[in-house]
Amino acid sequence: MSSTTSHATNAERMSRFARGLENLTRTNFVEDIEEVLVSLRRVMRATGLHSKYLARTTGLTTPQILVLQAIRDSGPVTIGTLADKVSLSQATVTSILDRLEKRELVFRERSDQDKRKVFANLTETGQETLKNAPMPLQEQFARQFLELEEWERSMIVSALQRVAHMMDAQEIDASPVLDIGVLDSAVVPAESTGHDLSANDAGRSGSGDETGNQGEI
Repeated sequence: MSSTTSHATNAERMSRFARGLENLTRTNFVEDIEEVLVSLRRVMRATGLHSKYLARTTGLTTPQILVLQAIRDSGPVTIGTLADKVSLSQATVTSILDRLEKRELVFRERSDQDKRKVFANLTETGQETLKNAPMPLQEQFARQFLELEEWERSMIVSALQRVAHMMDAQEIDASPVLDIGVLDSAVVPAESTGHDLSANDAGRSGSGDETGNQGEI
């Protein structure tokens, strides 16, 4: 075999190796993207399914349960303090309290010392509701998150912040609440409708699953 032929053969081998490496890299890249998208999808699905579970079992939303828990843990509390505790705006908390008050789960009363201050309190019905309510999904997450090493927590925070940036979502106003839809939406009690729907979605529900033609996709 001549040296020219040998060089040509080696060049072909290197070319085939480079193409194979490129194809392998491309395949791994696609698989990585799919894994990320699947993980994001699972988080979205888990959040939606848990919200439906809360609605079905309690007739409440995650923010409503968080507000009830904050009142229980703080005792009589002003709207401003309550908003700080659940990391929501005072307007959102006021709207949530309006709905909870209609359900007779809370009541509000003015301070005897300062009539400008209004305190939120739990009713006996509200206390019983909390005893039987499932743990909000974000509490489950928070407990496991705090068990991680500091470097793991930092890595997760950085990765999720980067994902939000890549999806042009870094400027979207959001509260630290794992829930879907509007945070001060009402939930139609399951016992009165037979469906675990928010009031905003009533009459617009579908059926089916991830692979069906209707419902949650």
